[in-house]
Amino acid sequence: MKIVVLDGYALNPGDNPWDAVASQGELEVYDRTPEPLIVERAREAEIVLTNKTPLTAETLDRLDRLRFVSVLATGYDIVDLPAASRKGVLISNVPVYGTDSVAQFVFALLLHFCHNVAGHDAAVRAGRWAETGDFSFWISPLSELTGKTMGVVGFGRIGQTVGRIANCFGMRVLATDDYREHPPEYHFEWADLATLLEQSDVVSLHCPLTQDNAGMMNKAAFARMKPSALLFNTARGPLVNEADLAEALNQGRIRGAACDVVSVEPMQPSNPLWRARNLLLTPHIAWATVEARRRLMQTTAENVAAFIAGKPKNVVK
Repeated sequence: MKIVVLDGYALNPGDNPWDAVASQGELEVYDRTPEPLIVERAREAEIVLTNKTPLTAETLDRLDRLRFVSVLATGYDIVDLPAASRKGVLISNVPVYGTDSVAQFVFALLLHFCHNVAGHDAAVRAGRWAETGDFSFWISPLSELTGKTMGVVGFGRIGQTVGRIANCFGMRVLATDDYREHPPEYHFEWADLATLLEQSDVVSLHCPLTQDNAGMMNKAAFARMKPSALLFNTARGPLVNEADLAEALNQGRIRGAACDVVSVEPMQPSNPLWRARNLLLTPHIAWATVEARRRLMQTTAENVAAFIAGKPKNVVK
């Protein structure tokens, strides 16, 4: 069974071996594959693994041997599902692997805004503390989380974990989601999006990207938020209208924001967020702890093994 990995570098930059997948067949791994080379590299493959390398209808039509695609992520919009279905190609994903990692990262971002640890370290090393002569010195306002309100937009596995951690910090938790079955046991409150935006001190996005919510965080949404509020996006870049966010930050309509994802990745110089004030930018790393990547690798190997055994799992519709 020929298995081709089109873009394996993010999953295994050297610390997360492909052994469990390699044991399933003849494995060929490419760190990255530009679109013009997809067909050439995957032509003989019966199984293709991809993360962000697109499998369009045109590409799928040219891969005659392809029978199965395992997406190296939870989101699978990188594959044209109707085209795959027409060809009888099954698609699987990895539905759970980074829940704790992403939730933990949200609080790394939040604690940055509370304490600016790196900034204070730099100030001490630059001699600024010694210059003051005072036993205590700070370069930015310090704040605590107890009593603040965390607004979670998208209350699935990750959103609920963010809410649980917020609850442990003594924060009030507001949540909005179209799907409201299986709520968590800790205390939280359902709210519509408008109410959540108006009452939250922190708005954290954890919803999938759809046609209906693309650009949902726009000028009107920022106008509803408190001037002291923060926005975090560790979900999907296009959920945020980036020009409107840059304007809101530069005009002081909200206190700050942090984006681990942007509309085009890697981030391009034309992105208006380059010029935004009080914005923390990270390069799509919330998911990427070694523990999460190892879970992703293991589930991918299980997806491949299950397909070969004739009992496919984690199949997306």
